[in-house]
Amino acid sequence: MSHLESGGDFLSTNEPVGVKLEASALHQRLLADGGPAVLVERPLRDDGTAYDLGLLINLFGTRQRVAAGLGLEPSGLAGLGEFLSFLRSPKPPRNLSDFRDLLPVAKAGLSSRPKLTRQDRHLEDVDPDLGILPVQTCWPGDAGPLITWPIVITRPPGADDPRDYNLGVYRMQVLDGQRAILRWLPFRGGAQHYREWSRTNEPMPVAVVIGCDPATLLSAVLPAPGDVGELTLAGVLQGEASRLVPCSNIAMHVPASAEIVLEGTVRPGDMAMEGPFGDHTGYYNDAASYPVFHLEAMKVRRGAPYLSTFTGRAPDEPSVIGEAMIDVFLPLLKQAIPEIRDLHLPPATCSYRTAVLQIDKSYPGQARRVMMGFWSLLPQFSMTKYIIVVDADVDIRDWDEVMWAVATRSDPERDLLTINSTPVDQLDFASPREGLGGKLGIDATVKIGTETQRPFAEALRMPADVVARAETIFSRIVSGRTQPIRRNEEVT
Repeated sequence: MSHLESGGDFLSTNEPVGVKLEASALHQRLLADGGPAVLVERPLRDDGTAYDLGLLINLFGTRQRVAAGLGLEPSGLAGLGEFLSFLRSPKPPRNLSDFRDLLPVAKAGLSSRPKLTRQDRHLEDVDPDLGILPVQTCWPGDAGPLITWPIVITRPPGADDPRDYNLGVYRMQVLDGQRAILRWLPFRGGAQHYREWSRTNEPMPVAVVIGCDPATLLSAVLPAPGDVGELTLAGVLQGEASRLVPCSNIAMHVPASAEIVLEGTVRPGDMAMEGPFGDHTGYYNDAASYPVFHLEAMKVRRGAPYLSTFTGRAPDEPSVIGEAMIDVFLPLLKQAIPEIRDLHLPPATCSYRTAVLQIDKSYPGQARRVMMGFWSLLPQFSMTKYIIVVDADVDIRDWDEVMWAVATRSDPERDLLTINSTPVDQLDFASPREGLGGKLGIDATVKIGTETQRPFAEALRMPADVVARAETIFSRIVSGRTQPIRRNEEVT
């Protein structure tokens, strides 16, 4: 907040804002205008009384702020992706120059292991009551208040070892002052830990952090390479080890930078119906049964804001983060599938349900190979329903160009790859079965070799020098110049 305020990208307002619907509507308006992060000092309950905690919204509402949260300028996101792809598959040094290049990696590795410290005296114990938090109700049809930016920390059974922690952003429906529902999808780390604890028939310790250093916040949504945990990745991003402090009531640790800490347990078999809630699809999802979190202890840093967001049809804050993360994903993708040149996940298609891939095509069947590799690379990409593959001459961020390639370079009889009964987003109501549906790949590349029995037509291209001269003529016409331009006049 201090960093953003120094750059004129943060505002604090004493204007009263209701946590039911009003805060989400204000957030939508801020996003539409590319507006700043805003601290609402007087968030209101339904009865008109104000919460003691402020409400912080739109923290990562622009690409610039997402990059800043990682300690970068937007242009540095690709470099971060290249660094993460190297961590996923490092290459041994071949010479002294390679060794020097590895020094930053070695330094990052040495500083990345989380360090355990004593309890931070700035975190104060308060009576465990979720009712003191200005939790938003984001949409009219929502089942109730929803904690939207919690970092949920879980671990497997056994000794408390932060190297085994999983950090995930899972929404939490508030049931009352001491209970909330944890919605984690089956393939997420928290759900895997829950299944392990359920086999022991013991309560599962869970810590929830609301607000902390931005590197940790964003590490929970970054594509962590290999077995690198989120806390380790946060240490790499901030250039020093993440400091962890012990919890009071459970055998776990939390980041020392935490603003609000919820400590509790999830008991085997204790489930409740969660939802419906408005989601990134632009629809309300169906209610479903998920584990219940029981709050046992609570700590708050004096003066801490409550960090929140809303989820809905793009643009929303998660879609802004997702679009910025494409630059981080791309080097990992190129490492696995080198012929991929670029990737675009259009925010309007729920960020990941449609992917447009640009490739350097050199052999028949290559587009299909790329599709299969993409679907298999990361858990996020297994949820992608549609893949469109185009050549290097197509601007994948220009939807008109992509559709031109689909219309002129693909044939429905030959170029559609359909796969049945694959994992899809559980919130995808277009699928006839929850969590299971089809996928479609469209090969919109120029066909070569055995892919076609007829030569492909040549695309229309104007010579570059002619385009440059026409641009000069155009600029002089619109500027009102009356003298004709001589053919031998220099073009600038």
